[in-house]
Amino acid sequence: MNAADTMPELMLAGEVTKRIPYSQVHLRRMERQGQFPRRVRVGANRVGWVRAEVEQWLKDRIGERIK
Repeated sequence: MNAADTMPELMLAGEVTKRIPYSQVHLRRMERQGQFPRRVRVGANRVGWVRAEVEQWLKDRIGERIK
């Protein structure tokens, strides 16, 4: 198994805001409150989110609607 098989895939801000209909400011607020997955700093001026965590967050929101 190589490192690429175990490395989590990241989503950049533009992709997150396309999938999640909130502004980046609102997403930051939700992160601070523990209501959205925390970002990962990947460089001095770049952050990303673990794709699996964002997808699970979205599935959880959809699941709440069904309850």
